[in-house]
Amino acid sequence: MDQMSFADMEYQNKKRKTRREKFLDRIENLIPWERLEKKLKRSYPKGKTGRPPYPLGTMLRIHCMQLFYNLSDPAMKDALYEIESMRRFAGLRLSDRLPDETTILNFRHFLEQHNLGQEIFEEVNAHLQDHGLMLREGSIVDASIIDAPSSTKNQKGERDPEMHQTRKGNQWHFGMKMHIGVDDVLGLVHSIETTPANVHDLEAAPKLLHGSEERVLGDAGYRGMEKREEHKDRKVNWYIAERPGRRKSMEPGSEEAWIEEFKASMRAKVEHPFFWVKRIFGYNKVRYRGLTKNRNRLCVLTAFANLLIGEKYMLA
Repeated sequence: MDQMSFADMEYQNKKRKTRREKFLDRIENLIPWERLEKKLKRSYPKGKTGRPPYPLGTMLRIHCMQLFYNLSDPAMKDALYEIESMRRFAGLRLSDRLPDETTILNFRHFLEQHNLGQEIFEEVNAHLQDHGLMLREGSIVDASIIDAPSSTKNQKGERDPEMHQTRKGNQWHFGMKMHIGVDDVLGLVHSIETTPANVHDLEAAPKLLHGSEERVLGDAGYRGMEKREEHKDRKVNWYIAERPGRRKSMEPGSEEAWIEEFKASMRAKVEHPFFWVKRIFGYNKVRYRGLTKNRNRLCVLTAFANLLIGEKYMLA
């Protein structure tokens, strides 16, 4: 075992844990590291020539921290030099050869090249399934807009061609949409789809249903979903919200008003993954150009959200 430095001993004996340390300890116990490393190892460079690559486990942990705190590659490199708790989470010491920003960038490109964000999402869901947490009786579908920069002040002098403009209420948005299908009991995401912002929610809906549902819930944007050709053979109960104008005309306290309130209370679970991805992890604006890179990141962030949402059930 390497000898501890005086700085390591001082850190070890400090009296109080920061919020970052508590969160990293929490997430360390939640993420199934061995399963993920086994999944990624098949595609990870072997390093037969040149400088040997950093261990897969180290780079995976660094990538996870980068996403937790929404850091750029240079900021992540600086954090490894400055913050002891982040080095420890990655299994590094200040005296070690720490990854530079190019190494961090290349690892992200490795995940994108092999579409490993989707595989991480599926592997985490398989881990939750092993704990009995991925139920299949009902699904809630919803979508959320993730804004993209609309400025043309870049090298090409144009906006991202894969992002589009859409109107929500009285406000225009430019960007993409994240569509999710969520279990209606535990609120865990089982399906993800990404599209330009101008694609209607109904167009992505077929990819959000796994086919074993007995019931489907959605907001008013999914009205008429059951009448579409791709859903005609589904034997499910459809609980789609009425349009706002229709709800306003309902008499308070009536049965139909109560039914709409009940639907809304059931649909509330679908907002929790969006809360984690957009508010806690800070991904309310795209990081990259194009849908593919952003989708890869959203898959990993949603996997983290599932683990954090499912934590209380695993403890129980």
